[in-house]
Amino acid sequence: MATKIRLKRLGGKHDPHFRIVVIDGRARRDGRTIEELGFYKPTTEPATVEVNRERTLHWLGTGAQPSETVRSLLRREGILAEAAGATKTGPSAEAVGDGDEPEAEPETEDATDNRGDREAADE
Repeated sequence: MATKIRLKRLGGKHDPHFRIVVIDGRARRDGRTIEELGFYKPTTEPATVEVNRERTLHWLGTGAQPSETVRSLLRREGILAEAAGATKTGPSAEAVGDGDEPEAEPETEDATDNRGDREAADE
């Protein structure tokens, strides 16, 4: 199931309020949600945004795609930067090595030329 993080509209005419929700990508805008992550009130000055940071990071980590508007709200709250940092330097990256081992040398063109020699030796 392709999940999206997007806005669900609430409020009356000329008084929009939105919930930030996780929803199936095929569902309608105000359809059944999987989980509510927060809310956005654009009519207040300044606009009010409340987001459950922990759950949002969880859904971003599992592959939920935010809409353009939600992406800008999450960027403003600093959650997108935190999610990007968690994927680059996550706990699994620290557990792989302790940093004492030398890095592997990148392959050069000479290494690819040896394939022809191996094929000749096999014949």
